[in-house]
Amino acid sequence: MPPRSAQRPASSAVEDYLEQILELMNTKGYARVVDIAERLAISQASVTNMVQKLDAEGLLKYEKYRGLVLTTAGEELARNITHRHQLLTDFLQLLGLDAQTIHHDVEGMEHHVSPATMHAIESLTCHLKRRPALLRSICGGVSPVRNARSSA
Repeated sequence: MPPRSAQRPASSAVEDYLEQILELMNTKGYARVVDIAERLAISQASVTNMVQKLDAEGLLKYEKYRGLVLTTAGEELARNITHRHQLLTDFLQLLGLDAQTIHHDVEGMEHHVSPATMHAIESLTCHLKRRPALLRSICGGVSPVRNARSSA
């Protein structure tokens, strides 16, 4: 079966798994079913089923009792998901939202925002970072970045 990137878009669940796997590999050097289950707060059996599905779809290589590694296609998709997540987080932080709201909103938005909208948010975020006066005027004269840091 060709990798998912050549097929239909990934589901929210697939994206969540890939994002967690990449994060585990970056922080621990490996990803195991037990670690993924803990991070996603779901059963190891559910994780094993999804990991087997992702293996069949060419997004990772899984060996029972040995762990898993992302394929090139899986890593590319995971990096795109992570970039989207970080970009949305940065944008909402600029607006001065609190950490809990940002986390909740990003988890809901990251799977449903089109590439065109993500490009627009990225462009706007870059402009706002370079023009603090414009950012202050949008946020009512209060420095949202300072507010976000002090409430964290």
